Amino acid sequence: MDLRLVWSLLGLMLLPGLSFAAGKCDRLVVTGSPDAPPYLWQDPQNPKHLIGASADLLQQVAGQLGIKVEVLYAGKRSQALDEVRSGRMDMLADAPLTVSELETLDYIHPPLLENDYLIWTRKDSALVYNEALDLHGHPGAVSEKSRMTVAFGTFAEQQLTLTRTPNLTQAFQKLLMGEVEFVLAGRYSGMAAARALSMANDLVARPQPVDKPGLFLALSHNSACNDPWLRGQLAKKMTELPASGLTEAVLQRNIERWTAQQQQLQQQPASTPKQ
Repeated sequence: MDLRLVWSLLGLMLLPGLSFAAGKCDRLVVTGSPDAPPYLWQDPQNPKHLIGASADLLQQVAGQLGIKVEVLYAGKRSQALDEVRSGRMDMLADAPLTVSELETLDYIHPPLLENDYLIWTRKDSALVYNEALDLHGHPGAVSEKSRMTVAFGTFAEQQLTLTRTPNLTQAFQKLLMGEVEFVLAGRYSGMAAARALSMANDLVARPQPVDKPGLFLALSHNSACNDPWLRGQLAKKMTELPASGLTEAVLQRNIERWTAQQQQLQQQPASTPKQ
């Protein structure tokens, strides 16, 4: 028998199996940080779910692959990581790249989003800043929830004078009260916080990023959905995403979404105490 015919027949026999392998995962259960607007935060209308730019982009990308995505609240950041490590949830939508997690997670390259860290100052600030070393000797603040690259984190610890605050709101409040000269914060998270706090007219972000950590999709080694086909397709989509122009629009939309939710919360009347 002609060898080409044999290979053709074998190929036909294998096709159903290949199709099954490629399509075996039709649903991804995803989690991430529950308090990182505009990337991810708990949905006030449905607290079991997370919403934000990371969720929107992942759902769009996965939808093109025929995969349904549920982005669920799994507790604080450390709890979300435990859920994914164990395989109870399939993926983190906003994983920082850390060497220690390579034993439990497969990172999809390139990242879903890049989180540019900028230097934020008061608009009337006289701080002269061209590079990170210019900040040496000047008091600054940073949220303890910030996740920068290991290299910059080491630099900041050794060279900068930073007060760590429980959140970005408190860091910006210190800045406005003159307790610090600058705040180290993400471009979009800073924008979201400044607008929600009605500080946008009082603060300015210096345009040159001091750090650019990626926010990666990270699949659990223990996820039944973790296979070469899915990793390859997601990597392809991540490569195409920056050129699509979608990312900036989704980020801006979620900044507006977060701001509107915060304004709505502020306008709600205080609950009447029971008699």
